[in-house]
Amino acid sequence: MEISWQGVVARRMERHHLTDPGATAVDVVRAMCGAHAQVLSAGEMSVALRLADATRETVQQADGLVKTFGPRGTVHLLPLDDLPMWTGALSALPTSLAPPFMRMTPEQTAEVIVAVGQALVHDDLTVDELSDEVVRRTRPWAGDLVMPAFQGYWPRWRQAISAAANAGFLCYGPNRGRKTTYTNPHRFQPFEPMNGDAALTELLHRYLHSYGPATPQQFARWLNTTPTFVKPYFAGLPQVELDGQPAWHAPGDGHFDDEPPRGVRLLPYFDAYGVGSYPRELLFPGKAFTRALARGQAGNYPLVLIDGIVAGVWHHKKAGRTLQVTVEVLTSLNRTRRRQLETEVDRSAAILACTPSLTVGDVAVGPHA
Repeated sequence: MEISWQGVVARRMERHHLTDPGATAVDVVRAMCGAHAQVLSAGEMSVALRLADATRETVQQADGLVKTFGPRGTVHLLPLDDLPMWTGALSALPTSLAPPFMRMTPEQTAEVIVAVGQALVHDDLTVDELSDEVVRRTRPWAGDLVMPAFQGYWPRWRQAISAAANAGFLCYGPNRGRKTTYTNPHRFQPFEPMNGDAALTELLHRYLHSYGPATPQQFARWLNTTPTFVKPYFAGLPQVELDGQPAWHAPGDGHFDDEPPRGVRLLPYFDAYGVGSYPRELLFPGKAFTRALARGQAGNYPLVLIDGIVAGVWHHKKAGRTLQVTVEVLTSLNRTRRRQLETEVDRSAAILACTPSLTVGDVAVGPHA
């Protein structure tokens, strides 16, 4: 069966709550397959804009979310109830070997993971406090300064932080002033990681529900693994044709409505819709491919969507209580779209508790600015 790109975009926009708001922050984050939170303010904005009348504070106060390591080893907000699936799936992915001079054996990695979980079972710890505890609970090799980082070196054990999170023994705790802390997610809610194969199957189906149809190559890129590893999980899935190429969707989920999405939306840095959606050349057509991507990688620029397709970039800067928003659009804005853009700027300012100021023109700053 051949499906239209228009139908794919309409379905993704709906399922990402970009056409109709979600009920709760947990529902929205689940629908996105996690909200990228390496820049926490951007992650909170991603969630808030998908809820009616929400602000960053709404997301910060939401129950049932945990900040931890998600797909691609990057920091995400994930639903606490979904940690059995996430930990089961992420811990089952193949791992790459570190350089020999900093490498740990599988036994040492397992020892560090256990030490991390034990150290965090009662207390929230900064990374330095956690480091002291891990070295105390293992042996001096764990504290060897062998990991190059920020003009210095980190102790050997720190290469296993994401592995400890994937095993279900570490997540982010509340900040202590300006310092990040870590905690054990079992303090919030005890759980057991799912079997790896079952968890990866469930995660694939959820990804396809939110971003499908997709190919093994696209799912592998989203997870930062290899197509060879994920291909077996696509076996037996329904197949369609999109833009002349085969793609797969989840079982029983083959309906694609051809009614196009309408309107203008502003998405912040690393919003899941841009990061997880493929094919890139269709979502970022023409000039958008070079203007809104960084060597094919999405997330580095906040995105302007028109009818669900990337049509520009934008930037915001706080000046006192004013949110100065510059929007660079790569296509023409008629009166209706201009009004929709103004509404989006108003919404972004409300999320950040600011008064909006809009300029339509070139965005002069680079990525991550």
